[in-house]
Amino acid sequence: MIAERLKSLGLTLPTAAQPTFNYTPVTLHRGVAYVSGQLPKVDGEVRVFGKVGGEVSLETAREEARICVLQGLACLAAALGDLARIERVLKVTGFVASAPGFNDQPKVIDAASDLLVKLLDDKGRHARSAVGVAELPRNTAVEIEFVVAYRE
Repeated sequence: MIAERLKSLGLTLPTAAQPTFNYTPVTLHRGVAYVSGQLPKVDGEVRVFGKVGGEVSLETAREEARICVLQGLACLAAALGDLARIERVLKVTGFVASAPGFNDQPKVIDAASDLLVKLLDDKGRHARSAVGVAELPRNTAVEIEFVVAYRE
């Protein structure tokens, strides 16, 4: 199902990112997958830098959030072997590097939530936090992590 939905939306999963530091992209434990924070990498590189509401527009940040979801799903596919094993997205946490006075973090992270629902229907509906932060790794504008229930 998810492969067909990706194709119908003209999307493909990137190559799963490999960590630069000492952590795993996904930890699987008793039917729950914890997907580490994903940066919006295209061809393995962050391409948009700065703070939302400053150097980065709201619409650009929304696109970055969608890229983070695709990167996270790629890591999840590598860990599970098949995204069809996803039972439900439980929680999404989105971090938005925010310029002073920017408070539309939920609008940025809504792009990620919308994509998950488009791809997974009700299985993609989730609890969520959208947090404004001063800085993110590599000066990126958005980072997203999620927790997913999967079939063992």
